[in-house]
Amino acid sequence: MTPDLAAIAYLVAAICFILALKGLASPASARRGNAIGIAGMVLAVAVTVADPAILSYEWIAGALVLGGAIGATIALRIHMTAMPQLVAAFHSLVGMAAVLVAAAALYHPHAFGIAGGAGEALGIATRIEMILGMAVGAITFSGSVVAFAKLQGVVSGAPLVFRGQHLANLAIALAIAACGAWFVAGQGEAAFWLVAALAFVIGVTLIVPIGGADMPVVVSMLNSYSGWAAAGIGFTLENELLIITGALVGSSGAILSYVMCKGMNRSFIDVILGGFGGTAAAATAAAAQRTARRGSAEDAAFVMANARKVIVVPGYGMAVALAQHALRDMADRLKAKGVEIAYAIHPVAGRMPGHMNVLLAEAQVPYDEVFELEEINSAFAAADVAFVIGANDVCNPLAKTDPQSPIAGMPVLEVWKAPVTLVVKRSLSPGYAGIDNPLFYRDGTMMLFADARKMVEEIARSLE
Repeated sequence: MTPDLAAIAYLVAAICFILALKGLASPASARRGNAIGIAGMVLAVAVTVADPAILSYEWIAGALVLGGAIGATIALRIHMTAMPQLVAAFHSLVGMAAVLVAAAALYHPHAFGIAGGAGEALGIATRIEMILGMAVGAITFSGSVVAFAKLQGVVSGAPLVFRGQHLANLAIALAIAACGAWFVAGQGEAAFWLVAALAFVIGVTLIVPIGGADMPVVVSMLNSYSGWAAAGIGFTLENELLIITGALVGSSGAILSYVMCKGMNRSFIDVILGGFGGTAAAATAAAAQRTARRGSAEDAAFVMANARKVIVVPGYGMAVALAQHALRDMADRLKAKGVEIAYAIHPVAGRMPGHMNVLLAEAQVPYDEVFELEEINSAFAAADVAFVIGANDVCNPLAKTDPQSPIAGMPVLEVWKAPVTLVVKRSLSPGYAGIDNPLFYRDGTMMLFADARKMVEEIARSLE
């Protein structure tokens, strides 16, 4: 394949990736966006392996078969509740790939078409691109591994804070900059691997202090890092498609991180310097001194069957219980009785952006019934029932009433404005932010203590 033809094909693939991002902006067009993105990636891989500079295809074919088999197995077996940690794991692979490609380019520049006969002969611009892409990739790898471990429950999701944490991170960052400058000045392997080692370390120290409530921002932030790592290596390899794709992923991840921080009323710096989650014990003790009004599936069915409008607020508890299909069945039964149904989605509900939207789409909930926080919040006062299933912090009144609360100022779904609030939850335990929720003890709230899917199935049967 000629260079001109390859450039045109790469441009088409890049356009496919842009169209894929546009499609993923809405649940209604997400499937089409995925299909376009897949087509673009197939084209990109095909053009790459058609490069006449490739002398042997055995390793490439083996990697494609092995990677494809692993990917297909994961896709078939993964549960939607595990998607956040899967995304974090994929980010770690992108980061490590950037490190390995940079190392290969350092030792064998001719194989990548980089000017210079040896590592020491690389140009300054190439060295800057290489060290930046490698450093960001290393941070992405170790940070994503920590995020995966927290989300998977391998380690505690609570913040791990140590004395002198910020000074230590600053010292490591300065050391990375110094070693990076040393590498750019003409030093070879030693400076390169020192930067790699320090970047791996700071990736861990940046993420361990972040608590569970901030994990959606961390996932999107690491997504951005993986894109910039790919773009940096793209400059090193003079690969236009890698640069464009990395820039798309990096910028979209950065924008998403901003949106998530705005949805939590937190700055990006606040997230990096440490997360929520330090007051769970105190919250539990406070909850023990109050009484929540308990109800049954029959009570909930009676209340909702006699309502004019019910707004459903899904949360991570719904995802854990795999209750989205049962929820759709319950909603269909209510609509058959003339009840209007709407779904309210908070931007940080679940453990990653769009988690609830994907689950509802999987259950084939009509898209025109699903509304974002800004669109639906004013409707709670006009609804008869707010049905909260597995959500906690995203509908906590303390965000509005307590300026000292860790979630003070965070936009929340104002479910307490509905005359009746039904909350499906296993217990009165706090959410990711580690704070008690006064909503559970309000006069208009009825707690439905049970597994989310079991409770919703019982409510649906009571509606027959």
